[in-house]
Amino acid sequence: MRIFITGASGCIGHYLVETLIENTDHELFLMMRNPAKLQVPTDQRAGVHVLTADLREVGQFADLLKTMDTAILVATSWGDPQESYEINVEKTLETMSLLDPERCQQVIYFSTASILDRDNTPLKEAGEIGTDYVRTKYICHEKMKGLAIAPKVTTVFPTLVFGGSDTKPYSHISGGLSEVAKYIGIIRFLSADGSLHFIHAKDIAEVVRHLVDHPPGPKDAREIVIGNPAKTADEVVEEITAYLGKRLYFRVPLSAGLANVVIKIFNIRMAEWDRFCMDYRHFTYENPVTPSKFGLSDSYPTVQDVFRSAGVVPPEV
Repeated sequence: MRIFITGASGCIGHYLVETLIENTDHELFLMMRNPAKLQVPTDQRAGVHVLTADLREVGQFADLLKTMDTAILVATSWGDPQESYEINVEKTLETMSLLDPERCQQVIYFSTASILDRDNTPLKEAGEIGTDYVRTKYICHEKMKGLAIAPKVTTVFPTLVFGGSDTKPYSHISGGLSEVAKYIGIIRFLSADGSLHFIHAKDIAEVVRHLVDHPPGPKDAREIVIGNPAKTADEVVEEITAYLGKRLYFRVPLSAGLANVVIKIFNIRMAEWDRFCMDYRHFTYENPVTPSKFGLSDSYPTVQDVFRSAGVVPPEV
């Protein structure tokens, strides 16, 4: 199988490329802007090709894309509004349109769970007031329905992504775990009303590897939320506190009303999306999956696991 992959040098991309190289014999075509950022050895076996190009230049691979059996589109932009729209919408759709719908068996497209409501339907606020990243992911999700390749697109919606190591770039969230550990002495005394899912990039990669070899059938869902079972904010804090060897004595509720008072007193300016998230609070989804859903092993199923993976270890007693 010939697989075209974008975004190989990012956090998720590293884990994905690693598992595909080590556990499959598929021919891989890795398109990335700066190959020097990829720390996974690509010479471990034959059939791994590195294509140096920005997603804006994907048109130069038009002939190659027509020979692909699968495409995995991970590349994204967190930049300014113009770049986000160009990369996350225009060039992502162009990449899909260059594939041959007769030959290509599957496109695995990376969106984000942030564009979904609690029943896994598109969240209109994401398209109206979302950050540039969230809004453009919403737009792409809606626009790609009109493409010829659309019936073969499997959209994955990662929840909060952890991941990274000495040989892999850290996700935005994992990069801040050391700060969380630093302030857990204060955080542990606060109680917040909210819920969330999380997932480690290695577990995302294993789900995608399974989907590569086992594409959804005609009656299977082609929109898949990837995440561990939901946890409340209080449960997350409790698990972090226990992992770091601290004790809980009491909790002070952080109500929305109190938060609004603090915002007003200190004249804190909040974007519309941030205000919406503060009011929405419970970012949960139906039927999230992890590798165990497909008979594989979950590598990082707990909060303690993701802290450990980020190099945050409990203090010695």
